[in-house]
Amino acid sequence: MSRTRVVVTGLGTTSPVGGDVPSTWDALINGRSGVRRIEADWAEDLPVKIAGVAAVEPTEVIERVKARRMDRVTQLAMVAALEAWRDSGLADAGDDLDRDRLGVAVATGIGGVHTLLSNYDALKEKGPRRVSPLAVPMLMPNAPAANISLELRARAAANTPISACASGNEAVAMAIDAIRLGRADVVVAGGSEAAIHPLPMAAFANMMALSKTGSEEGGDPTTVSRPWDTARDGFVLGEGAGILVLESEEHARARGAKIYAEVLGAGITADAHDIAQPDPEGRGGSRAILRALEEAQIGPEAIFHVNAHATSTPLGDIAEGLMLHATLGQHVEQVVVTSTKSMTGHLLGGAGALESVATVLALHHRLVPPTINLDDQDPQVDLDIATKPRDLPVGDIAALNNSFGFGGANVAVAFGSV
Repeated sequence: MSRTRVVVTGLGTTSPVGGDVPSTWDALINGRSGVRRIEADWAEDLPVKIAGVAAVEPTEVIERVKARRMDRVTQLAMVAALEAWRDSGLADAGDDLDRDRLGVAVATGIGGVHTLLSNYDALKEKGPRRVSPLAVPMLMPNAPAANISLELRARAAANTPISACASGNEAVAMAIDAIRLGRADVVVAGGSEAAIHPLPMAAFANMMALSKTGSEEGGDPTTVSRPWDTARDGFVLGEGAGILVLESEEHARARGAKIYAEVLGAGITADAHDIAQPDPEGRGGSRAILRALEEAQIGPEAIFHVNAHATSTPLGDIAEGLMLHATLGQHVEQVVVTSTKSMTGHLLGGAGALESVATVLALHHRLVPPTINLDDQDPQVDLDIATKPRDLPVGDIAALNNSFGFGGANVAVAFGSV
């Protein structure tokens, strides 16, 4: 593979803490949580009644006619993609942009669950004729990528990696490969998820993955997601999307684009350990980090920041700490670590993408968002975790964004400052 330099020229997001990049970044830096109690009737009997619901309804941004033809997961992805596209300056390129060299790689972990289950309800209650003829193109997991490809006239490819909670980061890795292999000059990459629905919430709760704290009347949902804290007892489900416009440096500089950061490399591995639990020693994740460093052609001494996967689960948070010590060695002492999931909850297939946006912004602004709700750090996690905004040093530095998913999927992406 070539050593083509890949850069980030556009960012977009919609999240539980903000409807776009500026509002999301402001909330993250100021430690504002987007987790809240679900007051809808459908949540009344659920054991968990809190989630990180998108701060801005996507139907307030997308034309209603278009929105009705999209599942919520696609709506969220489209909002973030259009923001990233405008931010990159490519929205004004017109015919000057070779659409045959423009690709899309947008992931999801679950896909169009709202469409799938609502149409199944219609089938049961009203018969097969009431199933929407648009059900399949709305529920299919590649619907976000396909719709973005249609909107942007991107013809290089429209790919959809599905690796549970590692999906969004895997899409970024796929985009790097597409550019370095010469298959595209520009790739719109990221992930989206919209699984705040009774069935997945009940399923996650019954497998003891979700925190049940804060669901009671009078509880404070904003304090529930608490990575690395001794009181952590499971993740909080969130929804939203993160999109990055990745571009070969040559292409970006030729058009005078602003550049946020460089995407240095990625590592992808599998645990082959358990369908739901991480390898307790973090060996698969460690190999992903080492592969990312190798592909980036940097050593552990270059890493000064990690946006950790850290979902607020008892085992996962400890395993990731072991990974960072195993891969960064003595240099782990210089690394400022954070988990933005403490504010957004866990976006599943959209998590890695949203956190890639946060990692890029941390490098761009030289400022790390805090981890909130960390009142009593687990002694088994020996890391320098930011509990307030922390400055990053000047000069050439790198950062890691880690994502791990059910099925043993591990993805680490290395970004560099510019």
